[in-house]
Amino acid sequence: MRDKPLILLIDDEQSLVESLTVLLRGEGYEVISELTGAAGVKAFKEHGPDLVLSDVRMPKMSGIEVLDEIRRTNPNAPVVLMTAQASLQSAIQAVNLGATHYVQKPFENDELLAVLGRSLDWGRLKQENAGLKRELKKQQTLKAGRPIGVSPMFESAIKLVESVADSDSTILIGGESGTGKEVFARYIHDLSSRSNRRFLSLNCGALPEGLLESELFGHVKGSFTGAVRDKEGLFVAASTGTFFLDEVGEMAPSTQVKLLRVLQQREVIPVGATEAIPVDVRLIAATNRELERDIEEGRFRRDLYYRLNVISLDLPPLKNREEDIELLAEHFLAAQAEGDPRGAKKLSAKALAVLKEYHWPGNVRELENVIERAVVLTAGATIKPEALPSRLRETPPEPLVQDRPAANPALDIIERAYIEHVLRAEAGNKTRAAEVLGIDPSTLYRKIKRYDLEA
Repeated sequence: MRDKPLILLIDDEQSLVESLTVLLRGEGYEVISELTGAAGVKAFKEHGPDLVLSDVRMPKMSGIEVLDEIRRTNPNAPVVLMTAQASLQSAIQAVNLGATHYVQKPFENDELLAVLGRSLDWGRLKQENAGLKRELKKQQTLKAGRPIGVSPMFESAIKLVESVADSDSTILIGGESGTGKEVFARYIHDLSSRSNRRFLSLNCGALPEGLLESELFGHVKGSFTGAVRDKEGLFVAASTGTFFLDEVGEMAPSTQVKLLRVLQQREVIPVGATEAIPVDVRLIAATNRELERDIEEGRFRRDLYYRLNVISLDLPPLKNREEDIELLAEHFLAAQAEGDPRGAKKLSAKALAVLKEYHWPGNVRELENVIERAVVLTAGATIKPEALPSRLRETPPEPLVQDRPAANPALDIIERAYIEHVLRAEAGNKTRAAEVLGIDPSTLYRKIKRYDLEA
């Protein structure tokens, strides 16, 4: 907490900056100042001021662009814009972008101070409200059984799950390995009308073909060597409940045919048997494979795919869920603390920053393993970066082109990749990106539209 509110002053007029600095400091404010919009945005990110007071008309980067950048960093920061060229259009633009107030030069000192006071009060209320909302959201995500996360892509998956959970429709969950497909499957079961029945699961890639069929459909005594008694299959065992089939894309073609019959006829025939057994089970399947490609290459049946993919749920990788990393880490830390006589541990700010910078190829499962390792290696109460695996602390730089390039890529492919690289390096600031690229902003806007780079 600061003793005095910190105001960031941005204006290209040196004399005005000096006079306002004297005024504001005399009124009990701390002041930092910059003469350009780009420097002001950088100072905002470094110092996190309580309020920004910025001129609108500045060379290279206007106050409107400054406001836009600040809103991307902190939507709740109060921003007051001032200009000698006040107009209804610019005022509306500023308000739409989230400016707290808009004042016209020249202004009376008392007028400006009153505006700043109201803006700071507004900012405090917004911050308190946002904090309460975050805490409420955090408590909601930590409810037993609910997958943990608050990122937009994750919330979208949760909303879909909650809207279809009470139906009996088959669901196909896609996503990279370690994204939590079984966690979602269990959550679907817990929300469904079958929640008081059994939830069974099986990884299709963990068993050879013959044993997988026996586990799924059961077998009768003497049907093969080693079948010394009848065995009930998991489809029958899960009847009236939910059956989760993980890595369904690893299933052999002959087993795919039998699974298709179960979905079509709602009955199973145990290995070696001649009579079918009716089953009432809600099936949830999951895969980390691209089944559409497997279909084209003849490795997966198209008719089975359509039977499984009645409702499609794609889970985002952890690298696209930066907002969720801290929540998940806290959850795993709490789980590790149970029964540990050393007590609970917490992450240092630097260790958390390392976690957020890492690309997480193993997703949530990898994060859980990393937290467990860090807890074991940390003697004190705070986990520092040194307790994290070296691969996290030595993250390789992101390649300019993500996909495997063609042997002789076309010029427009190279241009698109370079423009995207510069936009990322400049945090999406189109004005600065145009300067780096050496082109007019209008030209950059046309190329962004052409290459569909708005996101």
